[in-house]
Amino acid sequence: MHAFIDHARDFPGRIAAAGEEREAFGRLAEGQSPEALFITCSDSRVIPSLFTGARPGRLFELRTAGNAVPEYAEGASGEVATIEYAVSVLRVPDIVVCGHSHCGAVRARVHGEDRGDVSPVLAGPRRPLASVPAVAGRLERQLPHLPVRDPESGIDDDAQVAGHVQRHVKAQLDRLRQYPCVREGSAAGRLRLHGWYYAVDTGLVMEHDPAADAFLPL
Repeated sequence: MHAFIDHARDFPGRIAAAGEEREAFGRLAEGQSPEALFITCSDSRVIPSLFTGARPGRLFELRTAGNAVPEYAEGASGEVATIEYAVSVLRVPDIVVCGHSHCGAVRARVHGEDRGDVSPVLAGPRRPLASVPAVAGRLERQLPHLPVRDPESGIDDDAQVAGHVQRHVKAQLDRLRQYPCVREGSAAGRLRLHGWYYAVDTGLVMEHDPAADAFLPL
């Protein structure tokens, strides 16, 4: 914590010393108009502003374990309220659901692991991560950047988890489409949905291509 505290203590001085930064941060006090709602995992290795280059004020972020989108219900949760606020009040033109490689929550769900760091609230059969399939198909063509450990046995564990994460992203997009505000915004042509996959070990970002039904590099 000491490093965090030192940085936070020095931060106002660094802003004040940089004229351009000072003006940019000053404008943030006037309000926000983010360019996208970015829904991603709570994992500390996933920093949206790092791989998108987004400056303060450009991304409205919602972070949940396993980038899970809750089923829609009025007043059901803070997550639902966040999505509705972004779409209906801030009127973001884009929503990104971004999964990532080496996701512990998805890995535990896929393998049925009883791990202390994954809550049964998340991994139970009727919980947010229940949409992750239990069986993987062959993914070499879809994920050429991931190594195959044994050519005869198929895909290695990381590639299997990657495939499940990507399927999970698609399932969360389907959940978003059940939100009245998202459905209305999409029908009016003012809201676009995107499914992303981020590889924490290489920095590669892929997007779901509906025509090919595959995640392809941006």
